[in-house]
Amino acid sequence: MQSTIEKKQLKFGHKRLYINGELIEGKTGEVADAISPINNQAVATLSQATLEDTEYALESAQAGFKVWSKLPVEERVAWMIKLRQQLLDNADRLRTAVCHEMGKTWAASEEDITSITDALAFYAKAIQEKQNFEIEDRQGTHTHRMIYQPLGVVTAFLAWNFPLLNLGFKLGPALAAGCSIIIKASESSSISASIIAELAHEINFPKGVITVLHGNRKNVGIPLCESTIPQLITMIGSTFTAQKLIEQSVKTSIKRYSMECGGNAPFILFKDGNMQDALDITQAIKFGGNAGQVCVAPNRFFIQSDVYEDFKDQLVKRALQTKVGYYVEEEVDMGPVANKAQLKSVQQFVENCVRDGGEILTGGKTLDKEGCYYAPTVIELKDRNAEILQHEVFGPVCVIMKFDTKEEVMKLANDSTAGLASYIFTENEELLEEFAINLEFGEVQQNGVKYDINLPHLGVKNSGISMDCSEYALDDYLILKRISKKI
Repeated sequence: MQSTIEKKQLKFGHKRLYINGELIEGKTGEVADAISPINNQAVATLSQATLEDTEYALESAQAGFKVWSKLPVEERVAWMIKLRQQLLDNADRLRTAVCHEMGKTWAASEEDITSITDALAFYAKAIQEKQNFEIEDRQGTHTHRMIYQPLGVVTAFLAWNFPLLNLGFKLGPALAAGCSIIIKASESSSISASIIAELAHEINFPKGVITVLHGNRKNVGIPLCESTIPQLITMIGSTFTAQKLIEQSVKTSIKRYSMECGGNAPFILFKDGNMQDALDITQAIKFGGNAGQVCVAPNRFFIQSDVYEDFKDQLVKRALQTKVGYYVEEEVDMGPVANKAQLKSVQQFVENCVRDGGEILTGGKTLDKEGCYYAPTVIELKDRNAEILQHEVFGPVCVIMKFDTKEEVMKLANDSTAGLASYIFTENEELLEEFAINLEFGEVQQNGVKYDINLPHLGVKNSGISMDCSEYALDDYLILKRISKKI
């Protein structure tokens, strides 16, 4: 961290705070470097908010809410569409930022820009279709109207793995519902969120409706939680982070929560399942452009004994064929992991897995490249009680085990405190239905994988509260009020 803004060449320059419709410096002038995992070099500086800045942000968001919430839906929608077009007009700039702050391949960065623009369009339409309704009075003495109203100020804490996608999942429903939103992007991937702030400023987006802060837990994170101004704390991140946010926020007031936490996805391949589809999905998510840093990525691979050796051999082959490198290189399949801390985490996971009896079939090491590059890795594990099966690896690592019976694999799959995504491959319809009902996960992907803004994204157990995506997510940002009138 630096005390002043240095005059040096930075690809994305200096990024300021965005409060009350203005791009401003933090009160102390303190900044932090944004480091790219591509080469571990600084690519931007981020102005750091003080406690005073955060208090100003909260007050301006409250004022912004009072204006934004009173605008007719049609006017809010018009602003959302205007912002969406601004993002589309600057898509390459945003995608380049995502590649540098996260290490994504260029192809993978498209999902980020598509997701945030789709979210703005989807929720602009969904809010117009949200209908107030009436409830019949059983005695016929009253009328009862149920109306939707904006909730209030929203505070959004975002994970680093999908900088724009994560932002879109929060920005879309908040703006549509009539809420103002304070965005605390991850310190590891704040550049693209800051560019969003600059683009909103360019089109004179209404003051106080969108706020973007950079800063530490003491000056930003804790004050945002402890304030009585936010009515909703929403987050994408780890279960531990969710617990801390809830603990901090309940000290002063009761708030709503919408939190997508970590996963530990089981990946079940029965002998009659389509192995090539299973391999394709594994390669795309674990060894693809996001280097396995996906909350819904398969984490524990359970392969039926009849096809285990074949799957293992083919998966190792695909790992070895994966080309890892810098996003501007031709035909790169996978970039680096997001930062040095994440690289260390992946290394520790692999070491612990070996400690628990795992055998590295390929990979298991950093690559001799400048930056945070890790080799696509496949580990064979035989101990079904290994502690490592209870932990999510956020990286290009596949831990595979064999199983024999459906009862056996059901128990293994559900033996987790996480409950986000799960995968099953079989042509047996009865088996698909049995696992659909009994897998303890918010999402069951059968013989494939599909995500879209109109599909609810949700977890159970320690994987979250409420959901992102779909029309149902709007309910977190709205008050449902009952108006009863005597006839």
